[in-house]
Amino acid sequence: MYWVDRDVEQIQQRFADHIAAGSTILVRDEKTASGRVHVGSLRGVAVHSLVARALRQAGVQAKFVYEINDFDPMDGLPSYLPKEEYAEHMGKPLRDVPSPEPDKAENFAEYYGQEFERTIEGLGFQVEFSRLYPKYKAGEFNDVITQALEHPDQIRAIYKEVSGSEKPDDWYPLQVVCPDCGKVGTTKVTGFDGSLVSYVCLPDLVEWATGCGGSGEISPYNGNAKLAWKVEWAAKWKVYGVHVEGAGKDHNAAGGSRDVASHIVGPVFQYDDPYDIKYEFLLLGGKKMSSSKGIGAAASEMAALLPTELVRLLMIGNKPQQAVDFDASGDTVVKLFDRYDELAAHYFDRQDGERQRDFVRQFEMIHPEGAELPDRFLPPFSQIVFLSQMPNADLEARVTEMKGSTLTDADKAEIAHRVEAAQRWLEMAAPEQYIYQIQEEIPSDLQLDEEQREALGRIADLIEAGKRDEELQTALFAVVKDELGVQPKKVFQAIYQSLLGRDSGPKAGTFLSALDTDMVVSRFRELSHS
Repeated sequence: MYWVDRDVEQIQQRFADHIAAGSTILVRDEKTASGRVHVGSLRGVAVHSLVARALRQAGVQAKFVYEINDFDPMDGLPSYLPKEEYAEHMGKPLRDVPSPEPDKAENFAEYYGQEFERTIEGLGFQVEFSRLYPKYKAGEFNDVITQALEHPDQIRAIYKEVSGSEKPDDWYPLQVVCPDCGKVGTTKVTGFDGSLVSYVCLPDLVEWATGCGGSGEISPYNGNAKLAWKVEWAAKWKVYGVHVEGAGKDHNAAGGSRDVASHIVGPVFQYDDPYDIKYEFLLLGGKKMSSSKGIGAAASEMAALLPTELVRLLMIGNKPQQAVDFDASGDTVVKLFDRYDELAAHYFDRQDGERQRDFVRQFEMIHPEGAELPDRFLPPFSQIVFLSQMPNADLEARVTEMKGSTLTDADKAEIAHRVEAAQRWLEMAAPEQYIYQIQEEIPSDLQLDEEQREALGRIADLIEAGKRDEELQTALFAVVKDELGVQPKKVFQAIYQSLLGRDSGPKAGTFLSALDTDMVVSRFRELSHS
């Protein structure tokens, strides 16, 4: 069983009464728009979107709501933005920080939030987007703010018990937006009389922002203040009526943010802890990514690099509890295509051996809802990467040979799709081992011994005799190893050095067959006689 179907079974059991009443199951996730959203955040989007989709397929009313958090304070500046331009805005709600490009978005949160929304929509995830501040402004958080302010001792005790964090006796789980300087990250609530909170805006409360020193009393309602974020997380479940919300490994660890919120939501807000889906990080070259620190590929860049189905496969192909390591400059892209082709073989029922139902299910789910999935020949991506770089290569003719029959329109569309993906990868990230540049002339530093020269001459004979692809590969081994008694590795090096100027390359039979026959024969003849 594919992992999402197991979760859906458990969700249906837990909320059976709710579902029987015809009510909607709310699946939720969020991201603070503190900078360009890194690709790791797409994993939460993919997991939650998939759960909502599977619930709907099971006949359950379900929707996935994704919140762009625009009310958190700016507590760090992305490395790609000028510090001097944003220093005065540190500590302000992100919605009150100027947009890096004012003509494109009205504020900082919208600039990066909208970019992420476009990426999510482009990947075909079914999402309903929302913003946090308007909920506060409309008074939807007023009741939970009161509940939190009336139970500061209880919340402090939960923090200490669950995470070991000790809050001072005068700590309240709320920060107001200072009426004087507009900052929320530098204020401290010092009291609550049932309708107003007293506060002070401290110059040295945090290292990343400076408060103005103002103080006074203010209503904590209707957008004048926001809850401390672990408390706020629990409050959101109550306010929105959330049934399902997972979180990444860091938040879900014992004593982590979700653990604290889970212990707060029942005693303080009288609401049940939502169904949790724990998911591991998506790593870039073995490193966790951070949008605020500028570490890792942006989600928008990933969407520009890979076809939609591969981004989705990367995010939801493995169980959420398994970490995913992506390296665009390694062989991850080739392996993703190979994995896609393996799943497709099961979906189209043309694999060797037993058809795996979970592979069929996975192949369906890595495509957007309603996507057409025509049966088609899927040429190995590594071959397309290679062939697309070969001068004068007739790709359709070459793929026809691979398939062994006439290409359909769907086959031709797939070739074009993979060629486009190969070209993007070659331009943006492909490692040297996948880049093939045919040398127009014999490399000036080429050094071959007599065995290598003789072998090249014999290979020229095979090519002139019409040997191609696997037939050429087989004949090449027979001549080199059996007739000449030369180590194949030595001859392959001579082939690649004379044509690519390097020691290695793609499969020799396929490589030579993709090149202009006259050019290869002429060069090998020249080298064999020199």
